[in-house]
Amino acid sequence: MKNTIFTGAAIAIITPMNADGSINYDVLGSMIDYQIENGTDAIVICGTTGEASTMTDAEHLECIRFAVERTAKRVPVIAGTGSNDTAYAVKLSKEAEAVGADALLVVTPYYNKTTQKGLIAHFTAIADAVNIPLVLYNIPGRTGMNIEIATLKELAKHKNICAVKEASGNISYAAKLIAECGDMLDVYSGNDDMIVPLMSLGAKGVISVLSHVIPKETHMMTRFCLDNNFSEAAKLQIKYLDLINNLFIEVNPIPVKEAVNLMGVNAGPCRLPLCDMSEEHKAVLRASMEKHGLIK
Repeated sequence: MKNTIFTGAAIAIITPMNADGSINYDVLGSMIDYQIENGTDAIVICGTTGEASTMTDAEHLECIRFAVERTAKRVPVIAGTGSNDTAYAVKLSKEAEAVGADALLVVTPYYNKTTQKGLIAHFTAIADAVNIPLVLYNIPGRTGMNIEIATLKELAKHKNICAVKEASGNISYAAKLIAECGDMLDVYSGNDDMIVPLMSLGAKGVISVLSHVIPKETHMMTRFCLDNNFSEAAKLQIKYLDLINNLFIEVNPIPVKEAVNLMGVNAGPCRLPLCDMSEEHKAVLRASMEKHGLIK
C-alpha cells in the first residue's frame, strides 16, 4: 500500500469571486481557515467546484500557491490539474508541484475522450512528470469517460498514482473497484450522498461539497466510518440527505455558492456559463438550510 494522502473529509473548495468576476482571495483565505478549524482533513483547490475550467493559467496557479501558503501544512493541499490536453496537464501539474501542492487531482480527459489505452498513457505521462501523488478522478457524468477496473489496476503499478476519487454514482462499480484495487489504490467518494456506503466498503473518505456548510458534521461522518461506527455514521448520512441533494439541485457549484452566500460569506457569483439559480430552486435550498439551522 502506498502512503495515504488523507483520511476523512476533504473539501472541494469553491473559488470566491468579487462582483467583477475576479478572485476574492481574502474570502478564500478565511474559508480555508474556517474549514481547517472545523475539522476538514484536506483542501482540494481548483477542482470542478472551484470553477477551474473558467480560470486563466495565471489564476489557476495563483489559487494553488495561495492555498498552499494559507494552509501552511496544517492539512494537505490537493491541486486540480487535469485537462483533456496531456501536455497541458503535465505542465500544470509540474507547476502545482513547484508551488508546494501535496498531491494532484487529475480528471479523465473530456470532450475528445480517449480509449482505455489512451487513459493509461495520459495518466502515466502526468505521473512520470512529478514527484507527488496523483488522485485520479472518475466522473463519467461530466467527462463521458469511465475508467475501467482493469485500467486502474494497470495504473496502480505506478508509484505516484495513489488514489481514485470515485464519482460514477455506481455502487456496484465502486464495490468492484475497492475489491480489486483497494490494496493498491485509496478510494475516496466523490459524492456526498454515498459517503457511508463507500466507506463501509473500504473507502478512505470523501472529497466533499457538503463540507462547505457543515464541515464538522461531514468530518464526523467520516470519522465514525473510520472507527467502524457505521450506525452513527448512517444517522448523519440520512439526517443531511435532503441538504446534500439540494446542494446539487442545479449544476455544481451553483447551489453551494448560493448556500455559502446565504450563510453570510461573500462567495460572490459563478463565472459564465454558470449562472444564478432559479428562484424556485433558491427557495428549496433555503428551506433545507433553515431546517438544519444553518440560516434563519
